[in-house]
Amino acid sequence: MNAADAWLMIFGVALVSLAPRILPVAIFSRRKMPPWLEKWLSYVAPAVLGALAAVSILAPNGSLELSRENLYLWAALPTFAAGLITRSIFLTLLVGIAVMAALFHLLG
Repeated sequence: MNAADAWLMIFGVALVSLAPRILPVAIFSRRKMPPWLEKWLSYVAPAVLGALAAVSILAPNGSLELSRENLYLWAALPTFAAGLITRSIFLTLLVGIAVMAALFHLLG
């Protein structure tokens, strides 16, 4: 692969990566969306984050693991409780990181 092909590939990948992010903003930034659509879209980010977190916790090695040896599952329990109690993303992350570090240090 020569330099021109490499640059063409870099620009092509950048275009394909950025277009789905920029086009909706460019199209919808000047238009008012209906309230029902705004409400529906407000659930997309938490749903995607929840799905990613669930896969990371329940299937850390690519297959469902609901055993006592799953440290991610054990760390998720106090982290989830901290999130419910404090409603603070900072404290929830702090609890999650501290519990994971302690579990991996003691048991991992």
